Amino acid sequence: MPKLSIAPKIEDGWKVALQQDFESNYFADLKSFLTQEKQNKLVFPLGKDIFNAFNLTPFSKVKVVIIGQDPYHSFEIINNIPIPHAHGLCFSIPTAAKKIPPSLKNIFKELNQDLGLSIPTHGNLSNWAKQGVLLLNATLTVRAHEAGSHQKKGWEIFTDVVIQKLSEQQEGLVFLLWGKFAQDKEILIDADKHSILKAAHPSPFSAYHGFFGCKHFSRTNEILKNRGLTEIDWQIK
Repeated sequence: MPKLSIAPKIEDGWKVALQQDFESNYFADLKSFLTQEKQNKLVFPLGKDIFNAFNLTPFSKVKVVIIGQDPYHSFEIINNIPIPHAHGLCFSIPTAAKKIPPSLKNIFKELNQDLGLSIPTHGNLSNWAKQGVLLLNATLTVRAHEAGSHQKKGWEIFTDVVIQKLSEQQEGLVFLLWGKFAQDKEILIDADKHSILKAAHPSPFSAYHGFFGCKHFSRTNEILKNRGLTEIDWQIK
């Protein structure tokens, strides 16, 4: 008998590109793990947001890829409602969240220094995603308050395939690799077809060692402009 598809609700272009993975044994095991986790653990992001990056940035519309590691594992109580910081986009938090994470604050500082943009009042990067910036975490879920708790469960296999599919099937993408973890993904990218910009991670531990001053936002737009593509409006509104 043919395998039943266990594809999540995901944009059609991604669904086609990743269909074999959705029907693979490792993805079935990953889904079983998540089902078991959710029985007695709090898992972020919410189920509806796990594939947010893919649904906001269709496969055919990707221009830029930013690679993160883990979703945020914290949440805030706002108006008696728990608001997870993770909502499916790396480095991003929902508009309602008030506590902007340190790495995101440093991203905003570099935006200000690089492009003169004002520091945003919230940390939702959905506007980037809608313009073609794939905000991809290597691991798409995490247990509340337990950083790295869903690593080596299958997500890294899946997101490595995502990077490979983009590299193979697209042309002229800009990959922003911040920190060693992201830079280790460089082997998955065809540098003859795509642009790769590398810098230190925006974390407070490393931002002053090569992230500040990297000018990745202006450099990305220059690359897009030279390819006749619409530049990214990096201002968070």
